[in-house]
Amino acid sequence: MTNGKLYVVGVGPGSHEHMTFRAKEAIEESQVIVGYETYVSLIDDLILGKEVYRYPMTQEVDRANQAIKFAENGKIVSLVSSGDPGIYGMIGLIYEILVEKGWKKNNGIYVECVPGVSSLNSCGALVGSPLMTDFAVVSMSDLLVPWEMIVKRVEAAAMGDYVTVIYNPASKKRIHQLKDTRDIFLKYRDSQTPVAIIKGAYRESQKIVVTDLQNMLNYGDMIGMITTIIIGNSSTFKYNEMMINPRGYKSKYRLTG
Repeated sequence: MTNGKLYVVGVGPGSHEHMTFRAKEAIEESQVIVGYETYVSLIDDLILGKEVYRYPMTQEVDRANQAIKFAENGKIVSLVSSGDPGIYGMIGLIYEILVEKGWKKNNGIYVECVPGVSSLNSCGALVGSPLMTDFAVVSMSDLLVPWEMIVKRVEAAAMGDYVTVIYNPASKKRIHQLKDTRDIFLKYRDSQTPVAIIKGAYRESQKIVVTDLQNMLNYGDMIGMITTIIIGNSSTFKYNEMMINPRGYKSKYRLTG
């Protein structure tokens, strides 16, 4: 039997304009589409006539194994993720399963990670230029990572003056994490440090607020699993409801003619 292909595809923030050409190409080539139902719905118009398997949230292992099985049976498969599959996405789990199965890169199923625009890119673009210098990314989800470890990472990012991108800031079951994170940052940064809250970037539900550390918790109605938060560093400033993070050119060059 001929080995199949498994594309793990990042479809970006959701709008087709922000999908890569390669992502569309992989989806078009695929016979089978597998993914979390919310992500699959983002590409409904691209998958007409294909075998489609939609999964609810928290069934990542099941959908990864099904996608691999289809590829092992000779099918061309796209396992779709929003954003980038290599940033809190499915490609890591795929490789973990393949390692356990003894997969060989040269003569096993073909696997390709098709990168996409992640939340940090799309949200950064919507609020100015917050990621011009070193930055850290931390997920508040403690489903797979102990909260104690997340706290250590948050503390390191705050202490190191990193601009910090927060994924999965809250859910129905996770309430205290974002408050704890804000409190840690207040130990190291001014209460007026700019903070951007972006919900549903490039989707119909999109909402954006640029506020500060002191007031960031006042927007609880915006904060959930499709929200990304960007906390500025000591150099970040607010201008026209945007976050600007200087790259450092002003210290070496005259910026205006």
